[in-house]
Parts: sequence; structure tokens; C-alpha cells
Amino acid sequence: MSQADTPEAPKPRGTSRRTVVAAGLGAVAVATGVGAYLALSPSRGPEPAYADSSLSELLEKGPLPENTLGSETAPVTIIEYSSMTCPHCANFHKEVLPGLKEKYIDTGKVRYIIREFPLDNLAAAAFMLARCSGPEKYFPVIEAFYAKQQVWAFGKEGTPVDRLFDMAKQTGFTRANFDKCLSDQKLLDGIVAIRERGSKSFGVNSTPTFFVNGKLLKGGRNLKAFEDLMEPYLKG
Repeated sequence: MSQADTPEAPKPRGTSRRTVVAAGLGAVAVATGVGAYLALSPSRGPEPAYADSSLSELLEKGPLPENTLGSETAPVTIIEYSSMTCPHCANFHKEVLPGLKEKYIDTGKVRYIIREFPLDNLAAAAFMLARCSGPEKYFPVIEAFYAKQQVWAFGKEGTPVDRLFDMAKQTGFTRANFDKCLSDQKLLDGIVAIRERGSKSFGVNSTPTFFVNGKLLKGGRNLKAFEDLMEPYLKG
């Protein structure tokens, strides 16, 4: 098994913009009307041997507001490109991020930024719901979705949209604002733009992909992997 999840081959663009975030959502087309023009796979050229990026370029303003934890003046900035249906991403959020937060983010040493890089349409829909929850609830919704990923993303009962709505209800959504959120074409366009920028500008082609002050880290399966990269910036 690879260290990080990679996208499938690009899907054809023949579907109407107004049908759905469709590949895994099926009936959401009728329920929500979310656009399905997504080609949720970056080009699959050879992976560069060296893929660090300039931190200043990474921090340039994107199409949607950033969702961040920690101090803006922290000596270390960690950027995660994540997909809500990626099991390795869920593992990071359940097993690694809590320790990173307690030891480094909450103590002012690290600023953490998460960026949406949906590997499929169901992940795009989940990110839309987190965004629709508002800045204060974004991270609690993200963590709730990752905690129960196996249920709503890979469960066997009901349709994907039914499972997604059942999960959304637990974070405060009604059916009305669930449908309204997933019909927000502008929001969907913004999330797609974040993903495309990550792919085209920074070579992101799998999740989770991290940049630690611009240094590339794929997978990030344990706290030590981050500490090894952060050490030069935290001395003294």
C-alpha cells in the first residue's frame, strides 16, 4: 500500500455543470443540483524528485479564505493538502494532529493550514459542508467527518448522499441548509481552484501532502516525521 492516496485517472467532462458532485453521490443530482463538471485528477506526469516549494508562494492568497490553527507569527508553518475520503488523511487527523496541536500549535510554535484537495466528488461535498458551517465550526466539522469516515464515506447502508446527510445532521445541518450548501456553485468552484493550484503550482498529486516551511512531506504518518523537519526552525 502506498504512503498516500492518489487520484484515479481523469473522468470525462461530458456531464452538465448543474447535475451533481456526482461520481460517488448518484442521486444528489436531483437532491442538490451541485455542479459535476469536476475533473478531480491532476495530470499524471512523472513525479519530480525534488518538490519543495517557496513558503512565500505557498502562502499567497488563494480563491477562498484559509482555515488555520495557531499563531500567524509562529516560526513554522505546516500546510496540509487533504481529502475527506482519504484514509491516510483521517489517520493523520485522528492520530497525529492532536499531538502536533498540543505540543506545537497551541504553544505558538506552529501555524497549521489545511487546504482542500478532494480526490472524488464525495470528498468535495464534505468539504463544502465544512465551509458552509462557518470559520468557527470548520475544524470541528472536519474532525467529526474524519472521525467517522468509515461510516459516511465507505458504509454500506443507504446511498452516499443519505450517509452524508446523516453525518451532516450530527454537525447541525438541516435538510434545507444541507441542500443549499451543496448547491453553491461558487463555493465548489473555489474548492476546485484550490485543488488545481495545489496540483499545478506545487506538484501535489496525492493526499495527505504536507509542506513544512516549504519542505515537502508526503504521508506524515507520525509526529516524529514533522519534528525532524521542524527542528532547524525551532532551535533556541
